[in-house]
Amino acid sequence: MGQEEMKIVIGLHRNTNELDRQTGRIAGKYGLTLSQFAVLEALYSKGDLTVGEVREKILSSVGTIPVIVNNLVGRGYVERLADQKDKRLCILHLTEEGRSVIQQAAPKNREMIREKMKELTAEEKKQLLFLLKKLGGILHE
Repeated sequence: MGQEEMKIVIGLHRNTNELDRQTGRIAGKYGLTLSQFAVLEALYSKGDLTVGEVREKILSSVGTIPVIVNNLVGRGYVERLADQKDKRLCILHLTEEGRSVIQQAAPKNREMIREKMKELTAEEKKQLLFLLKKLGGILHE
């Protein structure tokens, strides 16, 4: 790997880590970890999902997702429902309490991201999105 490729990878990591840190701060104001915030946000934006679907959406490992879900269930933010089609699957459902928390936190996170992205022009955002999708396709081959 050349110098430019390493700089790209490091730049991607640094930017992602900084966004995660800032999202973590916002989540913390609502008594949530970054991972708990991610689960609630996924359920809020996508609706009921299986544990596996949530794990894929938030890019969590198989080992950590049960702990995150158990904590959210224990706090009354999420409930587990049996899948009517496949009894082996567990559907996660956002409770009213969970919905209330994420409805407060998510807009603050979106605003933080908008604020960070304001330095980019509309054309630069399109170009960056195009390049990230292109890179993703290459990396997943």
